Amino acid sequence: MSDPRRRIVEITLDEKSIVRWSPEIEHERNVAIFDLLEANDFHLRDGFDGPYRIHLSLRESTLVMRVRNDEVDEETEITLPVRPLRRVIRDYFMICDSYFKAIRGATPKQIETIDMARRGLHNEGSEMLMDMLADRVEMDLDTARRLFTLVCVLHLRGR
Repeated sequence: MSDPRRRIVEITLDEKSIVRWSPEIEHERNVAIFDLLEANDFHLRDGFDGPYRIHLSLRESTLVMRVRNDEVDEETEITLPVRPLRRVIRDYFMICDSYFKAIRGATPKQIETIDMARRGLHNEGSEMLMDMLADRVEMDLDTARRLFTLVCVLHLRGR
């Protein structure tokens, strides 16, 4: 088991921030949350230890990450402009739309090609998110990937 001082034990999304739902988006959100809670490495730099409870929301074009530890009654808010991520989020959703359409009737080779592009964009966005938070948060790439998925889900309201 990983160090509880470096773990997210709960993550919630501001439901008011999300306007568009589809079965695919609901599935992506649920998988990202499940996978994140199963395995993550997250720690505040120059802040309190976990276990962390995180609430993600959007305030205008700013990601708001409310991080708390109920055991020590500590809370902080990390804000991050979403603007630098917009292009990769937009491109990621375009390729996801293509992927979901392809799995309904494309050849396995076509699906594989689209999926490779989807993963590449997802990695790019995850690395950007990790870099943007690097001075405030330490995390591994898998944690950043799952958080990026959740940021994308929140960003749907702006599409």
